[in-house]
Amino acid sequence: MKIDLHVHSKNGSDGRWPLRQIFPEAKRRRIDLISITDHDSLGSQQEACQLAETHGIKYLTGVELNVTLAHHHFTKGKAVSLDFLGYAFDIENKPLQDKLSALRSYRRQRAEMILANINEEFRKEGRKEFTTEDMEKIDASVDGSFGRPHIANYLMAKGIVATKQEAFDRYLVKCDVPKMPLSLQEASDLVRGAGGKLVLAHPNDPNGTSLAFVMKSLEEQTEMISSVMLPFLDGIECWHSRHDKRVAAFYLAYARERGLIATGGSDCHQQPVLMGNVQVPDCVAEQFGI
Repeated sequence: MKIDLHVHSKNGSDGRWPLRQIFPEAKRRRIDLISITDHDSLGSQQEACQLAETHGIKYLTGVELNVTLAHHHFTKGKAVSLDFLGYAFDIENKPLQDKLSALRSYRRQRAEMILANINEEFRKEGRKEFTTEDMEKIDASVDGSFGRPHIANYLMAKGIVATKQEAFDRYLVKCDVPKMPLSLQEASDLVRGAGGKLVLAHPNDPNGTSLAFVMKSLEEQTEMISSVMLPFLDGIECWHSRHDKRVAAFYLAYARERGLIATGGSDCHQQPVLMGNVQVPDCVAEQFGI
């Protein structure tokens, strides 16, 4: 059985492809079970369920939530950002829908504040500032949840930077504005309240929002999970495109020891197309009764 429980779409967040392109490719790659896990968005879920059925692929409802967490010992009191995945929840659950709607609305306000900060940098450089028209053009390019990658794409389109990485290095890191905070308890209550399971995403991803930026040691990471997260957590994403075999095995052993479910996926944004490239064992599907 081929499984990928971490895929992003253009419909709901920052994937390159729309759902109608993702599902035929998933079928071509012989993926048997899939989940679209867009950031703070359920907008793609209904269509994803329908397309999965059309293509004969089993489907789990999914979402990726960004959580703000601070701890006096493990983070030295500093707020850190971590990603969590919600699975197998009711997409019609109103508290979950309402909170995600509020998070998405704030994303646009945040983008406006980031542009204001970028304009400060432009003034120092003697560069023409962004206007309301620029904001509208960026907004028009957004299919799902508004994020910094959309601003990066616009900076590239305007010829201000050559690459997305340069956009972040020159502007988007120093000009950042915090996201609307979502606590781990609130994320857990929302997903579990909708009948779902909450899973810590890519805990040791060296290039993403993960515990790897809090501490390098896997043992320290699991110490923090045990001390801070366990009451709110149902599982851990063990298999990921940026987890090597050692990390996957370590987290699988920890999940089994703690009675947590183990999940896996490519985290595919179609840049490049990684769907189905991560070897996820059949037991992952069995945990969800599939």
